[in-house]
Amino acid sequence: MFALKESPSPAIILIQSFSETVSSGAGHVTTARPLTILCLASYEKGAEFMRECKRQGCRVLLLTSESIAQADWPRESIDEIFLLPDVNKKWKRDDVIKGVSYLARTEIIDRIVPLDDFDLETAAALREHLRVPGMGDSTTRYFRDKLAMRVRASEARILVPDFIHVLNYESLREFMRRTPPPWLLKPRFEASATGIKKINSSDEFWSAVELLGDRQSFYLLERYVPGDIFHVDSIVSEKEIVFAAAHQYGSPPLDVAHEGGVFTTSTVLHGSDDERALLSMNRRVLEGKSFLRGVSHTEFIKAREDGRFYFLETSARVGGANIVELIEAATAINLWAEWAKIEVARGERPYNLPPLRNDYAGIIVSLARQKHPDTSGYTDEEIVWRVNKSYHVGLIVRSHDPARVAQLLEEYTTRFYTDFFAKQPAPERAVS
Repeated sequence: MFALKESPSPAIILIQSFSETVSSGAGHVTTARPLTILCLASYEKGAEFMRECKRQGCRVLLLTSESIAQADWPRESIDEIFLLPDVNKKWKRDDVIKGVSYLARTEIIDRIVPLDDFDLETAAALREHLRVPGMGDSTTRYFRDKLAMRVRASEARILVPDFIHVLNYESLREFMRRTPPPWLLKPRFEASATGIKKINSSDEFWSAVELLGDRQSFYLLERYVPGDIFHVDSIVSEKEIVFAAAHQYGSPPLDVAHEGGVFTTSTVLHGSDDERALLSMNRRVLEGKSFLRGVSHTEFIKAREDGRFYFLETSARVGGANIVELIEAATAINLWAEWAKIEVARGERPYNLPPLRNDYAGIIVSLARQKHPDTSGYTDEEIVWRVNKSYHVGLIVRSHDPARVAQLLEEYTTRFYTDFFAKQPAPERAVS
């Protein structure tokens, strides 16, 4: 299906698809030429986004890493695939700009869409350089830089755990004198819990900082707040939140990443005080960051000490760990597909949310010691999805009854530890 062509630039390799172009139809793009959407994916994800773009009549280009060229991309929905040399999924920004600029000599690129958290800054730099509409460098900071998003939230009077930039030593000493340990040393530009270290004393902090060398300013120090972690996943169209779903993690992701464990998350009780508080706070966070359109995954902690919600971080992307499939099970809304519709329309025509399902769902995922774990012994009728990934095991359950979802997750967690569970050291950088 794919043939290698001469590289359009020393920076990138082009593979051309021979798939048929989908013609426009009712509700599809009706411009004189199809919109061209360039998708950036340093990890394998976003298949449904690309499929929906193709259903909308768009020309779909994918820029990805050589190391995942043979991944299970939705090739029937991609017109051309471009490959970048990479080391641990890291791209050279200058190569990307030069390569895509060369491509733009023969392609009119209408949209540039990052499919992973790590692609947000690259997409912003390309938009700025090519003057393609969309989120630029400054706004992107509020969705990638953990320091910038905390400063902005504080300015909007949103509760945030006490924090400080790892920059001025005397200011850091003062912070540690007035803020009791433990603290969290967080990289500003990693995703989720990757690279976070729990610090229990000032001596431990200074030792950790010394190891960072010239990278110290790329970190922040934050008061550790024990509590339960929640996430709100949203769809935004022209600054209006048209969909939001609140869920609660079982064990905090930080604990799962660093101590090992089974990952779970499930729907928050509809109409509960927690759901109302989370949706309200999520709205304030996104409004404060001037989020225009797209999808967002935002995390909060409910502190055990005072019972209040604190903002932890946000993003301009879908959530990882198969949260898209979880939300689709509970609500019938696929965040990838809806994001594609909004990205294609860009406010030029109204966005209409599809009909909603109002169920409860929960997901359980773990590393497995078996290459292909056998879940045939899990037969409850509430199971609606099973993970298909080597050395991973996972299930999604759905029910009208939240108590049934909670019961199954609790039961399956115990069984997963016996049947499948495996543990490996937390990576210094995200791996998927």
